[in-house]
Amino acid sequence: MSIHPLAGKPAPQQQLVNVPALISRYYTFRPDVSDVSQQVAFGTSGHRGSSLNSSFTDTHIAAICQALVEYREQQNITGPLFIGKDTHALSEAAFSTAVEVLSANDIKLVVQTDNGYTPTPVISHRILQHNATQSDKADGIVITPSHNPPEDGGFKYNAVHGGPAETDITSVIQQRANQIIANGNKEVKRQPFADALQQVTQEDFSEAYIADLANVVDMQAIANAKLKLATDPLGGAGMAYWAKIAEKYGLNIEVVNEKVDPTFSFMRLDKDGKIRMDCSSPYAMAGLIDLKDGYDLAFGNDPDFDRHGIVDPHLGLMNPNHYLAVAIDYLYRHRPNWSDKLKIGKTLVSSSLIDRVANGLNRELAEMPVGFKWFVDGMLNGTIGFAGEESAGGIYLRRDGNCWATDKDGIILCLLAAEITAVTGMTPGQYYLKLVEQYAKPSYKRIDVAASLEQKQILSQLNKQDVKATELAGEKIEAVMTHAPGNNAAIGGVKVCAQNGWFAARPSGTENVYKIYAESFLGEDHLNQLVSEAEQLVSQVFEHAGV
Repeated sequence: MSIHPLAGKPAPQQQLVNVPALISRYYTFRPDVSDVSQQVAFGTSGHRGSSLNSSFTDTHIAAICQALVEYREQQNITGPLFIGKDTHALSEAAFSTAVEVLSANDIKLVVQTDNGYTPTPVISHRILQHNATQSDKADGIVITPSHNPPEDGGFKYNAVHGGPAETDITSVIQQRANQIIANGNKEVKRQPFADALQQVTQEDFSEAYIADLANVVDMQAIANAKLKLATDPLGGAGMAYWAKIAEKYGLNIEVVNEKVDPTFSFMRLDKDGKIRMDCSSPYAMAGLIDLKDGYDLAFGNDPDFDRHGIVDPHLGLMNPNHYLAVAIDYLYRHRPNWSDKLKIGKTLVSSSLIDRVANGLNRELAEMPVGFKWFVDGMLNGTIGFAGEESAGGIYLRRDGNCWATDKDGIILCLLAAEITAVTGMTPGQYYLKLVEQYAKPSYKRIDVAASLEQKQILSQLNKQDVKATELAGEKIEAVMTHAPGNNAAIGGVKVCAQNGWFAARPSGTENVYKIYAESFLGEDHLNQLVSEAEQLVSQVFEHAGV
């Protein structure tokens, strides 16, 4: 995909979303469930869509919530349901719908005080905190489309284990919600928002989370090092958290952008010219990168704060894969209370540099499909110490080896970068260069390729036999994978590996594209050849299928 001429530049006024129209259509548009694109569909991280194309409306959220009520009854989940939301415009509307429906069904709801915002990891942490001491098990909802554009909405269910619900759970909720919509939402119980609020418990979620941070990050080391830190929350749900963290632990953290705006007008445009709050994109993060020389370290987060972007004063914005490798190597060497049996979790499309680091640490690798739900059990039972994915998401255990949370946590990954700098005297970028000297330098790329719904379905159902090639970029193909080695679950696509490079192709769950991930240890030319041959291979599969 070519780089848009406005990538990295401020968003022009005419590109900002019309928020009144967005909210109006949320309440007035009715989805046609005979149209697949307008159905409830839980992808790797919840249901996402936009009211502008009738894929995320009041009708959808009301039906999902009613289906969730039925699921909780079937599973005898009687504890509180914690609700968090981010700063997208549709998150506010969906929050109101959820509160109206869930309270009418007598669900014990707990929300952030004063109608505030809540990061995704804080909800996961809160669920586990409750369930560790109470017999009536709690679960949660996070209303967010993550880093998606301002016109999008998202709705994610976190189960009693605190992490994203597994496919067998979301499939039940999805199927039932679409049935409810097909019946005109007649089965939805609902009450006015003002009445619903009388039944809701308000709580400042930030207090317990922030007070507990010292048990997962060496906050004292950061304070002692007197690092000058900067953060750009990209207008997200954790905006208010950074000042509280700085005050609690005596840190020097400057929030360089304090704007909260549902149009996200302060953003720099992403590589395709769209407004996208992707903290792993050098184009979206251009504003913070411009400031890097004034700080020892800087970092950013996406709107629900489950992702991290680390801006190194020497290297600029770090590739998420590079930082994951650094975090893994550091943690497994600087957590003396961790078991020496702990595995390292990574998604199938994350860098093979992590494989080499794991081998150097003499640790077993748990390689999973895309989607953080695959790491929940390993984090919960303490068999995985760190789990990460190439799109800048990660989580790790407490310093004593117990579970912290079971969803991605961008806050602790940013703080870990500061800990690494404080303890080792090296920035994460310098630490990465040290790893490269030992394991060789990877070149990594992810691109989007336009694809129809039919093509995406074919790609998601590939078998090994569909790959006819025997060589990849001049090397013998050593492995073709359609299932993840870590749990033998289908990856919804294919990964092809040679000695010094690999590619993976899988359909997007939210856009009309498929994604190609590729990595080479032989340089950029070899990487480009991998990408080119990946596109050719997928095109041949489509041609063979007649689409």
